[in-house]
Amino acid sequence: MLSKGVGLMAPVVGSDDETQYHKDFTLSITKALGDQLAAALKGLDRAPLAEESIARLKEKPGVYQLYLNGEFVYVGKADKSLPTRLRNHLRKISGRRNISLAEMAFSCLYVAEDFSALAPEQLLITHHKGQGNIPWNNNGFGNKDPGRQRDHTIPNRFDVKFPVDLDRPVEGLSPGETTLHELLETVKGGLPYNFRYGASGEFKTRSVHVPAAGMTADQVFRLVSAEIPAKWQITALMGYVIMYDDSPNTYRSAWRYYRDGQLISAQPEAELAGSVEVDQPMLDD
Repeated sequence: MLSKGVGLMAPVVGSDDETQYHKDFTLSITKALGDQLAAALKGLDRAPLAEESIARLKEKPGVYQLYLNGEFVYVGKADKSLPTRLRNHLRKISGRRNISLAEMAFSCLYVAEDFSALAPEQLLITHHKGQGNIPWNNNGFGNKDPGRQRDHTIPNRFDVKFPVDLDRPVEGLSPGETTLHELLETVKGGLPYNFRYGASGEFKTRSVHVPAAGMTADQVFRLVSAEIPAKWQITALMGYVIMYDDSPNTYRSAWRYYRDGQLISAQPEAELAGSVEVDQPMLDD
C-alpha cells in the first residue's frame, strides 16, 4: 500500500527536440543484396575468357563480370546459361580490332531462378556505379543488331574504340561455284559480328565463284560487291556490316563502302563526334 502523499510517476512529455522516441528508417534490402553480390564476385579468382575456362562452367543462370587487362569493365547476366552468354562475348570480341581475347578475363556466380526476379545484374550495376563507373555498361557492348532504323546513327563508344575486323577470315568458306544467296548466308554465319543484308530473288540464281577458302571479310565483300547490281552497296559500319540497294547512300558511322568490286574508304563521324548512343537492354540467351 502506498504511503499518503506518494503517487505514481507520470510519463515525461516533451517536444520532439527533447526526446528520441520516433525517427525515419529506410530499409534498403536491394542495396544489401547488391553489396553481397559484389563482395562474392570480388572474392573469386578470374579465368581467361577462353573456351577451356567456359567449358568447365555449369549450364545454369547467373551473373558475371568481365575484366580487360585486369580492369573491371562490364557486369552482365544470363537468365538461362552462363556458358552461352560468355561464349557470345568471346565470339564478339574475337572479331574486333584493338583488343585481344588474351586481354580478357571473367568471374561469375550461379544465381537461383527465384532470385533472378530481383534483377541481380541491376543490383550489381547500381553498386558499382556508386563506387565510380563501369566502362562497358551503357556504352553498347551488350547490344545486338540495333535494326535498320538505327543504321544512320552515330555508334556507341564500344564500337568506336573496338570496330569490326574486316581482315578476319570468313569461317566455312569452300572454294568453287555457289549462288550469291548461299555465299551471303555463309558470310553471315562465318563472321563474329553482324552482317545484315536485303533480300533479292536474283541472288538465288546468280552464280559466284569463290577462289579459295580462308578469304577475309574484306576480300569476300569485294567479290560480292562485283556481283550485285550497281544500285547495291556493302557498308562497313563501326559495329557491323550491311548490304542494301541504296548506293550511293552514305552513313555517319561508315568507314568502308564496297561498290562495283571497289573499296571506298570513308571518314566516320564517330571518330570526331564521339558517342551519343546508350546501351540497349541485354537480351536473354
